[in-house]
Amino acid sequence: MKITDLHLKETYPFLDREGADPVLRLYLPYNLAEMKREGQRRPAIVLCPGGGYRFLSEREDEPVALRLTAEGYNVAVLHYSVSGFRYPTQLLELAAAMDLLVRRQEEWNADPDRIAVMGFSAGGHLAAHYSAAYASEAVRRCFPESRAPRASVLSYPVITADPAFTHKGSIFELLGHEPSEEEIALLSCDRLVGEGTPPAFLWHTAEDKSVPVENSLFYAAALSRFRIPFELHVYPYGWHGLATADGETNAPLPEKVAHAADWMPALKRWLKLVFSL
Repeated sequence: MKITDLHLKETYPFLDREGADPVLRLYLPYNLAEMKREGQRRPAIVLCPGGGYRFLSEREDEPVALRLTAEGYNVAVLHYSVSGFRYPTQLLELAAAMDLLVRRQEEWNADPDRIAVMGFSAGGHLAAHYSAAYASEAVRRCFPESRAPRASVLSYPVITADPAFTHKGSIFELLGHEPSEEEIALLSCDRLVGEGTPPAFLWHTAEDKSVPVENSLFYAAALSRFRIPFELHVYPYGWHGLATADGETNAPLPEKVAHAADWMPALKRWLKLVFSL
Protein backbone atom coordinates (compact mmCIF):
# COMPACT_ATOMS: atom_id res chain seq x y z
CA MET A 1 0.00 0.00 0.00
CA LYS A 2 1.22 3.46 -0.90
CA ILE A 3 0.79 6.19 1.71
CA THR A 4 1.54 9.74 0.65
CA ASP A 5 0.70 13.32 1.68
CA LEU A 6 -0.36 15.96 -0.83
CA HIS A 7 -0.56 19.67 0.01
CA LEU A 8 -3.70 20.79 -1.80
CA LYS A 9 -2.52 24.38 -2.21
CA GLU A 10 0.17 23.12 -4.61
CA THR A 11 -2.59 22.17 -7.06
CA TYR A 12 -5.11 24.80 -5.97
CA PRO A 13 -3.12 27.95 -5.02
CA PHE A 14 -6.30 29.84 -4.05
CA LEU A 15 -6.63 27.55 -1.03
CA ASP A 16 -3.59 29.24 0.52
CA ARG A 17 -5.66 31.81 2.37
CA GLU A 18 -3.99 33.35 5.41
CA GLY A 19 -1.57 30.45 5.67
CA ALA A 20 -4.03 27.58 5.21
CA ASP A 21 -2.29 24.34 4.28
CA PRO A 22 -4.81 21.49 3.89
CA VAL A 23 -3.21 18.10 3.38
CA LEU A 24 -4.70 15.04 1.70
CA ARG A 25 -3.20 11.82 3.07
CA LEU A 26 -3.70 9.00 0.58
CA TYR A 27 -3.88 5.31 1.44
CA LEU A 28 -3.72 3.50 -1.90
CA PRO A 29 -3.72 -0.32 -1.91
CA TYR A 30 -1.56 -1.74 -4.68
CA ASN A 31 -3.20 -3.52 -7.60
CA LEU A 32 -1.34 -6.82 -7.31
CA ALA A 33 -0.31 -8.46 -10.59
CA GLU A 34 -0.36 -11.91 -8.98
CA MET A 35 -4.07 -11.38 -8.32
CA LYS A 36 -4.59 -10.11 -11.91
CA ARG A 37 -5.74 -6.73 -10.67
CA GLU A 38 -3.45 -4.45 -12.69
CA GLY A 39 -6.33 -2.51 -14.23
CA GLN A 40 -8.65 -2.48 -11.23
CA ARG A 41 -10.37 0.81 -10.45
CA ARG A 42 -11.17 1.07 -6.76
CA PRO A 43 -13.95 3.02 -5.09
CA ALA A 44 -12.64 5.83 -2.90
CA ILE A 45 -13.60 7.40 0.41
CA VAL A 46 -12.66 10.93 1.46
CA LEU A 47 -12.47 10.87 5.25
CA CYS A 48 -12.90 13.97 7.43
CA PRO A 49 -11.95 13.49 11.10
CA GLY A 50 -13.82 15.42 13.76
CA GLY A 51 -12.59 17.83 16.40
CA GLY A 52 -15.11 20.65 16.58
CA TYR A 53 -13.38 22.56 13.75
CA ARG A 54 -10.75 23.27 16.43
CA PHE A 55 -8.42 20.27 15.94
CA LEU A 56 -8.40 16.95 14.08
CA SER A 57 -9.06 13.80 16.05
CA GLU A 58 -6.40 11.09 15.68
CA ARG A 59 -8.81 8.30 16.62
CA GLU A 60 -11.08 9.24 13.70
CA ASP A 61 -8.16 9.31 11.28
CA GLU A 62 -5.78 6.44 10.54
CA PRO A 63 -7.57 3.72 12.58
CA VAL A 64 -10.66 4.23 10.42
CA ALA A 65 -8.68 4.58 7.18
CA LEU A 66 -6.93 1.25 7.71
CA ARG A 67 -10.23 -0.54 8.32
CA LEU A 68 -11.49 0.75 5.00
CA THR A 69 -8.38 0.03 2.94
CA ALA A 70 -8.58 -3.55 4.20
CA GLU A 71 -11.94 -3.74 2.41
CA GLY A 72 -10.39 -2.67 -0.90
CA TYR A 73 -11.09 1.07 -0.84
CA ASN A 74 -8.76 3.91 -1.68
CA VAL A 75 -8.92 6.26 1.29
CA ALA A 76 -8.04 9.96 1.27
CA VAL A 77 -7.95 11.52 4.73
CA LEU A 78 -8.51 15.26 4.51
CA HIS A 79 -6.58 17.23 7.10
CA TYR A 80 -8.66 20.33 6.60
CA SER A 81 -8.02 23.74 8.14
CA VAL A 82 -9.14 24.27 11.73
CA SER A 83 -8.96 26.79 14.60
CA GLY A 84 -9.17 30.23 13.09
CA PHE A 85 -10.05 29.30 9.50
CA ARG A 86 -13.64 30.18 8.72
CA TYR A 87 -16.41 29.11 6.36
CA PRO A 88 -16.21 28.41 3.43
CA THR A 89 -12.54 27.41 3.80
CA GLN A 90 -13.20 23.81 4.82
CA LEU A 91 -15.97 23.32 2.27
CA LEU A 92 -13.63 24.39 -0.53
CA GLU A 93 -10.88 22.11 0.75
CA LEU A 94 -13.21 19.13 0.57
CA ALA A 95 -14.30 20.20 -2.91
CA ALA A 96 -10.62 20.29 -3.88
CA ALA A 97 -10.07 16.77 -2.54
CA MET A 98 -13.01 15.52 -4.57
CA ASP A 99 -11.76 17.28 -7.69
CA LEU A 100 -8.24 15.90 -7.29
CA LEU A 101 -9.48 12.31 -7.00
CA VAL A 102 -11.20 12.75 -10.34
CA ARG A 103 -8.24 14.50 -11.96
CA ARG A 104 -5.77 11.80 -10.95
CA GLN A 105 -8.04 8.80 -11.25
CA GLU A 106 -5.76 6.91 -13.62
CA GLU A 107 -2.64 7.37 -11.53
CA TRP A 108 -4.46 6.34 -8.35
CA ASN A 109 -6.56 3.55 -9.90
CA ALA A 110 -9.67 5.35 -8.68
CA ASP A 111 -13.21 5.02 -9.96
CA PRO A 112 -14.50 8.62 -10.26
CA ASP A 113 -18.11 7.45 -10.18
CA ARG A 114 -17.67 5.68 -6.84
CA ILE A 115 -16.42 8.29 -4.38
CA ALA A 116 -17.99 8.67 -0.95
CA VAL A 117 -17.39 11.33 1.67
CA MET A 118 -17.19 10.31 5.31
CA GLY A 119 -16.97 12.37 8.48
CA PHE A 120 -17.13 12.23 12.25
CA SER A 121 -18.73 14.93 14.43
CA ALA A 122 -17.61 18.27 12.93
CA GLY A 123 -16.08 16.28 10.07
CA GLY A 124 -19.55 14.81 9.66
CA HIS A 125 -20.86 18.34 9.31
CA LEU A 126 -18.29 19.00 6.60
CA ALA A 127 -19.15 15.78 4.74
CA ALA A 128 -22.90 16.44 4.97
CA HIS A 129 -22.45 20.09 4.06
CA TYR A 130 -20.58 19.22 0.90
CA SER A 131 -23.06 16.46 0.05
CA ALA A 132 -25.96 18.92 0.21
CA ALA A 133 -24.15 22.06 -1.02
CA TYR A 134 -21.69 20.76 -3.64
CA ALA A 135 -23.44 22.90 -6.25
CA SER A 136 -23.76 26.01 -4.08
CA GLU A 137 -22.46 29.37 -5.20
CA ALA A 138 -19.64 29.20 -2.63
CA VAL A 139 -18.33 25.97 -4.18
CA ARG A 140 -19.06 26.66 -7.85
CA ARG A 141 -17.15 29.95 -7.78
CA CYS A 142 -13.97 27.90 -7.40
CA PHE A 143 -15.06 24.51 -8.79
CA PRO A 144 -17.52 25.10 -11.64
CA GLU A 145 -17.77 21.35 -12.32
CA SER A 146 -18.10 20.22 -8.72
CA ARG A 147 -19.93 16.93 -8.44
CA ALA A 148 -21.88 15.12 -5.79
CA PRO A 149 -20.28 12.17 -4.04
CA ARG A 150 -21.87 8.80 -4.65
CA ALA A 151 -22.69 8.54 -0.94
CA SER A 152 -22.02 10.08 2.45
CA VAL A 153 -21.13 8.35 5.72
CA LEU A 154 -21.96 10.44 8.77
CA SER A 155 -20.78 9.35 12.21
CA TYR A 156 -22.43 11.24 15.11
CA PRO A 157 -22.42 14.30 12.83
CA VAL A 158 -23.09 17.93 13.61
CA ILE A 159 -25.93 18.61 11.18
CA THR A 160 -27.89 21.59 12.38
CA ALA A 161 -26.71 25.05 13.40
CA ASP A 162 -29.91 25.60 15.41
CA PRO A 163 -28.66 26.54 18.92
CA ALA A 164 -31.23 24.23 20.49
CA PHE A 165 -29.60 21.11 19.02
CA THR A 166 -26.20 21.96 17.53
CA HIS A 167 -22.72 21.60 18.94
CA LYS A 168 -22.25 25.31 19.56
CA GLY A 169 -18.45 25.13 19.64
CA SER A 170 -18.26 23.74 16.11
CA ILE A 171 -20.47 26.43 14.64
CA PHE A 172 -18.64 29.16 16.54
CA GLU A 173 -15.26 27.90 15.27
CA LEU A 174 -16.61 27.76 11.74
CA LEU A 175 -17.88 31.35 11.80
CA GLY A 176 -15.86 33.09 14.51
CA HIS A 177 -19.07 34.42 16.06
CA GLU A 178 -22.56 33.37 17.07
CA PRO A 179 -24.63 32.58 13.97
CA SER A 180 -27.35 34.85 12.63
CA GLU A 181 -30.63 33.37 11.42
CA GLU A 182 -29.31 33.54 7.87
CA GLU A 183 -26.12 31.71 8.87
CA ILE A 184 -28.10 29.06 10.76
CA ALA A 185 -29.94 28.31 7.51
CA LEU A 186 -26.68 28.37 5.53
CA LEU A 187 -24.92 25.86 7.80
CA SER A 188 -27.81 23.55 8.70
CA CYS A 189 -27.24 20.60 6.38
CA ASP A 190 -30.74 19.20 6.83
CA ARG A 191 -32.17 22.42 5.38
CA LEU A 192 -29.93 22.11 2.30
CA VAL A 193 -30.94 18.59 1.27
CA GLY A 194 -32.38 18.48 -2.23
CA GLU A 195 -32.90 16.27 -5.26
CA GLY A 196 -29.16 15.88 -5.92
CA THR A 197 -28.14 14.98 -2.38
CA PRO A 198 -26.59 11.48 -2.28
CA PRO A 199 -27.69 8.53 -0.13
CA ALA A 200 -26.33 8.46 3.40
CA PHE A 201 -25.31 6.05 6.14
CA LEU A 202 -25.69 7.61 9.60
CA TRP A 203 -24.95 6.37 13.08
CA HIS A 204 -25.22 8.02 16.48
CA THR A 205 -25.78 7.13 20.13
CA ALA A 206 -28.94 8.12 21.95
CA GLU A 207 -27.02 9.37 24.99
CA ASP A 208 -24.53 11.55 23.10
CA LYS A 209 -24.23 14.65 25.29
CA SER A 210 -22.05 16.69 22.94
CA VAL A 211 -23.91 16.38 19.64
CA PRO A 212 -27.55 15.45 20.30
CA VAL A 213 -28.91 12.52 18.33
CA GLU A 214 -31.50 14.88 16.83
CA ASN A 215 -28.77 15.94 14.41
CA SER A 216 -28.79 12.56 12.68
CA LEU A 217 -32.57 12.33 12.96
CA PHE A 218 -33.02 15.72 11.27
CA TYR A 219 -30.80 14.71 8.35
CA ALA A 220 -32.52 11.35 7.92
CA ALA A 221 -35.91 13.07 7.96
CA ALA A 222 -34.75 15.53 5.30
CA LEU A 223 -33.51 12.68 3.08
CA SER A 224 -36.82 10.89 3.60
CA ARG A 225 -38.78 13.93 2.42
CA PHE A 226 -36.91 13.75 -0.89
CA ARG A 227 -37.11 9.94 -1.00
CA ILE A 228 -33.32 9.66 -0.93
CA PRO A 229 -32.17 6.27 0.44
CA PHE A 230 -30.49 6.24 3.83
CA GLU A 231 -29.54 3.83 6.59
CA LEU A 232 -29.67 5.08 10.18
CA HIS A 233 -28.36 3.34 13.30
CA VAL A 234 -29.01 4.80 16.74
CA TYR A 235 -27.27 2.83 19.47
CA PRO A 236 -28.71 3.20 22.98
CA TYR A 237 -25.46 3.77 24.87
CA GLY A 238 -22.13 5.47 24.32
CA TRP A 239 -20.48 8.84 24.59
CA HIS A 240 -19.48 11.22 21.82
CA GLY A 241 -16.35 10.42 19.82
CA LEU A 242 -16.45 6.62 19.91
CA ALA A 243 -14.71 6.36 16.51
CA THR A 244 -14.39 2.61 15.83
CA ALA A 245 -16.11 1.96 19.19
CA ASP A 246 -13.59 -0.68 20.22
CA GLY A 247 -10.37 -1.01 22.17
CA GLU A 248 -8.26 0.34 19.32
CA THR A 249 -9.64 3.86 19.68
CA ASN A 250 -10.93 3.71 23.26
CA ALA A 251 -10.05 2.30 26.63
CA PRO A 252 -11.83 -1.01 27.28
CA LEU A 253 -15.52 -0.34 26.81
CA PRO A 254 -18.49 -1.53 28.86
CA GLU A 255 -20.39 -4.18 26.93
CA LYS A 256 -23.40 -1.93 26.46
CA VAL A 257 -21.19 0.72 24.79
CA ALA A 258 -19.14 -1.78 22.77
CA HIS A 259 -22.45 -2.74 21.16
CA ALA A 260 -22.03 0.37 18.98
CA ALA A 261 -19.01 -1.23 17.25
CA ASP A 262 -21.60 -2.91 15.04
CA TRP A 263 -21.63 0.28 12.98
CA MET A 264 -18.48 -0.69 11.07
CA PRO A 265 -19.69 -4.11 9.82
CA ALA A 266 -23.02 -2.46 8.95
CA LEU A 267 -21.19 0.25 7.02
CA LYS A 268 -19.12 -2.28 5.07
CA ARG A 269 -22.29 -4.06 3.96
CA TRP A 270 -23.94 -0.75 3.01
CA LEU A 271 -20.96 0.50 1.01
CA LYS A 272 -20.88 -2.69 -1.05
CA LEU A 273 -24.57 -2.20 -1.74
CA VAL A 274 -24.44 1.48 -2.67
CA PHE A 275 -21.29 1.15 -4.81
CA SER A 276 -22.83 -1.72 -6.76
CA LEU A 277 -26.00 0.17 -7.74
